[in-house]
Amino acid sequence: MTTPRPRSLQWVLVRRLILLQAATLFVFIGLVISALFIAQPRLVVDNEAAVDILKRAVGRDGNGMLMIRESEELRDFRRSYPNLWFVIRDTGGQVVKQGNVPDPYKLSSGDLLGSVQGATLSFGDGGTLPDAILHNAETNAGRVQIIASTVSSRRDGGPLDVQIHINVDVARDLDGTTTWTEVVPVLALLVLCFLLPIVLVMGVTTLVTTPAVVRRALASLVSTADQAGRIDIDNRGVQLKTEQVPTEIAPLVRAFNKALARLGEGYDQRNRFLTDAAHELRTPIAILRTRAELLQEEPESARLRLDIERLSHLAQQLLDRQVLEHAGGTPEVMDLVSLARNMAADFAPLAFEAGYELAFEAEVSTALVSARPRQIEQAAANLLRNAIDHGGGTGTITVFVDADGALEVQDEGPGIPPEEHERVFEPFYRLRPRSTGAGLGLNLAQEIARLHGGRVEILAGSWRGARIRLQLPLIDAAPSARQSAPGSL
Repeated sequence: MTTPRPRSLQWVLVRRLILLQAATLFVFIGLVISALFIAQPRLVVDNEAAVDILKRAVGRDGNGMLMIRESEELRDFRRSYPNLWFVIRDTGGQVVKQGNVPDPYKLSSGDLLGSVQGATLSFGDGGTLPDAILHNAETNAGRVQIIASTVSSRRDGGPLDVQIHINVDVARDLDGTTTWTEVVPVLALLVLCFLLPIVLVMGVTTLVTTPAVVRRALASLVSTADQAGRIDIDNRGVQLKTEQVPTEIAPLVRAFNKALARLGEGYDQRNRFLTDAAHELRTPIAILRTRAELLQEEPESARLRLDIERLSHLAQQLLDRQVLEHAGGTPEVMDLVSLARNMAADFAPLAFEAGYELAFEAEVSTALVSARPRQIEQAAANLLRNAIDHGGGTGTITVFVDADGALEVQDEGPGIPPEEHERVFEPFYRLRPRSTGAGLGLNLAQEIARLHGGRVEILAGSWRGARIRLQLPLIDAAPSARQSAPGSL
């Protein structure tokens, strides 16, 4: 079965917002087109509105003379456009003029202007004369020519005059019918050219801004995830902040904080139990040791004392493991070379008694680290005790300090298989079930190194036996003067 890939909430929101905006744009365009189709609006400007009103107001008096009736519609239009002027001529030569008509517009129009349906009139006089509109129309007074404008000069139109002229002339057959097969593709192209810039601008804006907006909206969630990622066993008391978390995520964060609190309480209870158990074990073990020493010297008595020592060592390691959880005190500057030399000297009798030789080597004269000496001594002791217990009882155990702030302990025993390099650091895990060890030595050393910003690792190479390295950060990164100081104890 294929495991579904996790989806990015950010990009899910981005895609859906983009699709929503695209759908909204197309719906808006559809509504505009529908409204235009249903209403079929006729866009007019003020000059054209004047011509429409004048066509309805023109007439003749009882003597057949051309005249303008002062209709309510015309009076309202005059109030809106007080500078309205117009010239109306009929086919008989009669003329009606009203308003401040510029002189050029008083001249008679030619045959061409008399035959066209309409035209816009303008003059290249430096921009002082206003544009006017000419329209030949059938009215109640017969066919007349109307020239009208709502302004008498450019200044009457205000500081800025914007004029937009759109002329649409569709293809027609000889009988006057429109050839829609040619018109529709062109109209579609015009609509596309008009809408395409809008769509492109909206699309680019959406693609650029939407991810940023979504990313900013999810910033608090990302910050909360980073806080959760920094929680580990050493800072269980940390709680995720809920001030900037979105309302929808706040219940999950609060539930997570409560779970952390419950886990912390359970962990503390377990630690207290183990610490108390280790303390309680020390008393009966001490009693057992005392009574065992009173027994007669027999093989069974010797084995019993070894078992008691093993039990005592296990209780002490458990206690040491729990003490690490509450490690305090200020780290001190210490010389790793000096510590390793002293530890090798202290463990030399145990190594000799177990059948080993013990050697000490150092690449440098000093290797300064910032650490708690008691804990580093304990880690080094665990590595040495591990080598003595599992080194096979023969060969040489070597304690080595290099210039990078690492303490290595190497034996010449059977070694640790590569597939077991990770598991041997687990608590109570023993490579050989019948081993006398408790399975806490390497785990304890690893925890001590981690608390000091270092690590413990098992090195692999062509050498014989196990080679375990305790790496600690040096105070001075510059390596000391290299000085080989081999020795044998």
